[in-house]
Amino acid sequence: MKRTFLAKLHTNGIYYIIGALLLLPGVPLYQLLVLAPQGYSDALTSASSGHFGPYLAWIHSHIGQFIGSRLLLILAFGLLFSLPFTLFRIIIAQEVLGYEEEAMEEDVQEQPEEEDKEESEDVFAEAWRGKSYAVIAAWSGLFGIILYGLGTLAGSIHLVFSASTYTPQASIEYNIAELASVFVILTNTAGGGLLALACLFFGAIIASRGLRLWPGIWVAYGYMALALAALFSGSAVSVANTPMGGQAALTTSAILGFALWVFWFGVMLVRLKPE
Repeated sequence: MKRTFLAKLHTNGIYYIIGALLLLPGVPLYQLLVLAPQGYSDALTSASSGHFGPYLAWIHSHIGQFIGSRLLLILAFGLLFSLPFTLFRIIIAQEVLGYEEEAMEEDVQEQPEEEDKEESEDVFAEAWRGKSYAVIAAWSGLFGIILYGLGTLAGSIHLVFSASTYTPQASIEYNIAELASVFVILTNTAGGGLLALACLFFGAIIASRGLRLWPGIWVAYGYMALALAALFSGSAVSVANTPMGGQAALTTSAILGFALWVFWFGVMLVRLKPE
């Protein structure tokens, strides 16, 4: 493993660890210590039950605290922007090493020089063969993270602007709630669905090769990705059905599980050593 590539992996690992710590425990602690004492849970419960006015009134009275919680989420996902393609490159590099080792084990007879050269040139191409779903996983993960970040940003801007102009006498509460639901679906259904697809394919790639190619800790990491795919899928469906009321349990579990998964990946990157 080249030192420049390794140094980049170490740097990315630090970013992912920071991002994971912002998601867990950063956001939950912020909600517990800053938002909850100000009545945020009651306001959110009102919004979930279809009464959006108290939620807007709470945001209007606590706009700084509300923006702070959303900025933590946006910053966390911003730090994870490169994660899907970092994992993609590691998988391809590991596949290349695997094919090289398999070729050496199968090569029991001495080959002509030209044949040996041709084989070495085809190793990288062979590692890509049948791995089109790795490309899908990388792009799905990238766009999933983007949608989570942009959806959170757009939804926050909408709520802050709506809260600043909302009055109890105005008959626009329903329209505000409907548009807020759109941003929630964009974030948790579209973004979460893409992350589910990425976790599914990344996990399947690693688990399918198992201990034949990967260290045990990476195999466990792959199986955790499969579990995350199930959580994100359930969350996406739940939010699509009830945007303001059905996101709490599964969505929170999916995000916290994702934070642990990201933290695990960051630690493994930081601990990588040159071969």
